[in-house]
Amino acid sequence: MAISVTRTRPGRLAAGAAALAAGLVGVAVGAPPAQADSDEKTSITIAVSQEVDSLSPFQAVRVITTSLHRWMYDFLTNYDPETGETIPALAESWETSEDGLTWTYHIRQDATWTDGEPVTAEDVAWTFNTMMTDPAAAEANGNFVENFETVTATDEYTVEIQLSQPQVTMLALDVPILPEHIWSGIEDYGAFNNDEEFPIVSNGPWILTDYQPNQTITFEPNEDYWRGAPQFDELVLRTINDADAQVEALRAGEVDFVQGLTPAQFRSLEGEENIELNQADGKRFQGMTLNPGATLQDGTPFGDGHPALQDPVVREALVRTIDREAIYEVAYGGFGEPNAGYIPSRYDIYHWEPERPVSEEFDIDAANQLLDDAGYTMGDDGIRVSPDGRPLSFRFNVHADNPQYVQAAQMMAEWASDAGMELKVEPVSEVGSLLDDGTYDILTTGWSVNPDPNYVLSINLCSGLPTEVGGPYLSDAYFCNDEYDQLYQQQLAELDVDARAELVKQMQEILYETNVFVVWGYADALEAYRSDVIAEMTPQPDPGGNYYGQDGYWSWWSAVPAGAEGSGEGGGGDASAASDSDDGSNTALVIGIIVAAAVVIGAVFFLARRRSATAEDRE
Repeated sequence: MAISVTRTRPGRLAAGAAALAAGLVGVAVGAPPAQADSDEKTSITIAVSQEVDSLSPFQAVRVITTSLHRWMYDFLTNYDPETGETIPALAESWETSEDGLTWTYHIRQDATWTDGEPVTAEDVAWTFNTMMTDPAAAEANGNFVENFETVTATDEYTVEIQLSQPQVTMLALDVPILPEHIWSGIEDYGAFNNDEEFPIVSNGPWILTDYQPNQTITFEPNEDYWRGAPQFDELVLRTINDADAQVEALRAGEVDFVQGLTPAQFRSLEGEENIELNQADGKRFQGMTLNPGATLQDGTPFGDGHPALQDPVVREALVRTIDREAIYEVAYGGFGEPNAGYIPSRYDIYHWEPERPVSEEFDIDAANQLLDDAGYTMGDDGIRVSPDGRPLSFRFNVHADNPQYVQAAQMMAEWASDAGMELKVEPVSEVGSLLDDGTYDILTTGWSVNPDPNYVLSINLCSGLPTEVGGPYLSDAYFCNDEYDQLYQQQLAELDVDARAELVKQMQEILYETNVFVVWGYADALEAYRSDVIAEMTPQPDPGGNYYGQDGYWSWWSAVPAGAEGSGEGGGGDASAASDSDDGSNTALVIGIIVAAAVVIGAVFFLARRRSATAEDRE
């Protein structure tokens, strides 16, 4: 259960009466209240430490960039901030054939690009077709289009997608739609970073107007956004690499929002004037990857990973020395949940955990017995030696800017030594180059998980391995398992939510048993903001959720300036949006993805609605 130390509840966001016409069921999501009358510019400044990997949605996988792309670009659908279910976005309605192989999306006609051009079905078709035909354009989100046969704009506002097999993620396509008239002239999508011409042409609630690498990223509101413009005049991401400096900047009013707080920082802000604290269940896991032997897709080995980690017995023994409960009690100050499941418990439908409690997983005697039985003898220096004479001494590369990771690694090093294994904790500024070259033994890792788990599951496919050394890849554990791949394809085609959940849980069990991706658990999201700047905003989920790194743009879009007139009252532009059609639709089969809402004419609905908090933070 998420705990809000001080929770500001967003005001109800009123929407207009939902339409019920031509068989379309409407679901309304409210716009933020009207902007306060003031000559003073209102601004939110968010402290960040993560570096931008690319401003191109075709390339970006880090949390900072996937988040800002959610602010800049519309997706076909979005996630309700209260329930996490699918709601209309750029697609105001959709239907699918009985066999689930043909999907038709109806694009709203009131959406425009920020250069004044209309957003049309051609933009949607171009975005997906480019990802289907250009590997560089598919680097970040290519898993979404793997089953696409054709994508066609059948008219100006209708897109038809033909699939090779049913795909459950058709209402969770987390792909920013790009303007064809801007992007079609680019020659190399692998080299294009979208960071030279500003403002960037987009169609979401925020417009990126300026980018100073490792300094600031500046946004202004899109006054013509179909769901209504944000209330603040400016949104700024300011780079402050030192976490303590971020906290001091918040205290001094130099920034207005910080996230990824350590327990000590969070507690130090309790009771501070004009500062609100937020504690939410984590949507990301923390853990480590053990190098099982880096290989290319054709099986060619590379890198210099310790060969003993290719032995499942050694990996199991190492994992048995990890006290997950102690990690979250000590390193995370009690702000988190020890767990071994790959999908955080926040997503209870898909969450899995082993039958044996994590408290029983920690068993150094069992680790020693495993290694004894496998012939790893104890050396005079207390470090075991493999049958080929190589000591069980492993490099443990840890994100230096994450104190929880560093402390957890040091704790694990002590426990592992009791089983005759040496973990040499080596803090590093980033792990990307180590992954590229396969020159690691153990790395700390973490991924944020979306309401639909497909993306985070896809990074473990054999197809996520590189085809050449230094080439693009998704996996950060060089994991490849045929059974896992088969289950992935089955869950992707399974439209029944309960049946799909069972497949997803089987996949997590495989990850757990192979001990390549080793999850410790889920740290709470610890955030703080200045209440004399931000009066209220919408968390996700609402209530009890986080503000930063949402699956949507609700927090900054709904944020109300302190002192704004009408704060917490309804208002804004037309926010009604059609969800689905009963004309040949079988979307009800996609349980848990589609919004389930009863609509009454005249009713007004109120919804109060790819790398750790480090330079390698993933989506």
